[in-house]
Amino acid sequence: MMPTPAQGRWSALALICAGVIGAMACWFSTTAIGPELARIWALEPAQAAWLTNAVQLGFVAGALASSALNLPDIMPMTRLITISALLAALANGAVLLQPDFAGLMLARLMTGVALAGVYPPALKLMATWFVAGRGFAMGLLVGALTLGSALPHLLRALGGGPDWRLVVAGASTGALVSAAIFGLAVREGPHGFARTRFDPQQTLAVLRDRPLRLANLGYFGHMWELYAMWAWLLAWLTAAAQAGPLPMGVSPLTFGVIASGVIGCALGGWLSDRIGRCLTTAGMMAVSGASAALIGLAWGGPEWLLIVIAIIWGITIIGDSAQFSAAASELADPRLVGTALTLQLAFGFALTVIAIWLVPVVAAALGGWRWAFLILLPGPVVGVWAMMRLRGLPQARQLAGGRR
Repeated sequence: MMPTPAQGRWSALALICAGVIGAMACWFSTTAIGPELARIWALEPAQAAWLTNAVQLGFVAGALASSALNLPDIMPMTRLITISALLAALANGAVLLQPDFAGLMLARLMTGVALAGVYPPALKLMATWFVAGRGFAMGLLVGALTLGSALPHLLRALGGGPDWRLVVAGASTGALVSAAIFGLAVREGPHGFARTRFDPQQTLAVLRDRPLRLANLGYFGHMWELYAMWAWLLAWLTAAAQAGPLPMGVSPLTFGVIASGVIGCALGGWLSDRIGRCLTTAGMMAVSGASAALIGLAWGGPEWLLIVIAIIWGITIIGDSAQFSAAASELADPRLVGTALTLQLAFGFALTVIAIWLVPVVAAALGGWRWAFLILLPGPVVGVWAMMRLRGLPQARQLAGGRR
């Protein structure tokens, strides 16, 4: 029988989402001002890619270390998130000191390490408040991550891009607000998970679970596409604007496309709790993959077609993300939910490093950006296959109260 819904769960979710928005603004704080930083540091295109990839690698390192030590399962989550948000604010703010390129990369790497202590534990923290409706709640939480990731583009658009320091300072301020929220206003819900002791064998147990492996493979396909699109959308739209003007501006459109994912996250959560995790994720990946294939057709106009395809892509590319985490929380041993979520995220983000590096390489090989996003198509194809295979397993009945 499903437990009684926790009193105050929606206000707790609102606070958790607000905290995630603030901290995640640090993720793309330098990506949004990449052109300015490239001029100041005289960066080559390959070096500019590391403004994002250093954060990805830091997140992977932090998530793997956290998972190996079982930190999400042995340490109070609010304390872990608070400390991590403070570290993210400091690491991100170090960019304002204008270090040399090595120092810049170290600052971005440490930002990623710190954010690994915010997002995965926040997913588990949310799950202590929701059993029924967990897919929708996770959708809103990933929507918060999406909005936070888009915020630097909005800061740049509002400021007209003249002073990159405002974007960095704004992102660090967001992380400080996040630390205050998690440190002072948020507590764990009544549907807590049992604490566990440190044991590296537990990580191996998570990796051996076949249903979890399929859910993770679906997530990996999703991640191959997601962060590469987010990282290079500004560059793609900038190049597209030279082929056909975009009157609304590149930065506002980039923010709008990424932020539209909030709609997708809410829609994905609502659908997932009704028609099932597997069908929802497979459907979202099918549409996002089609968008990646078709957006090149709108190169040079008409503007409305480019915007429509880009917004549909922005909605569907992230709309399924939370449901992979929801699936992991439902399929994993209850004592190891934090470790399972962190491992899923760690390996998924490791893949993003390759995809982010590869997109501009493909663009250079093709002589332009128009069809560069085609390299992302294998991700959703593999992801759809994995989730439909998972749907055929008996363990899939554990998903969304039996909705597969």
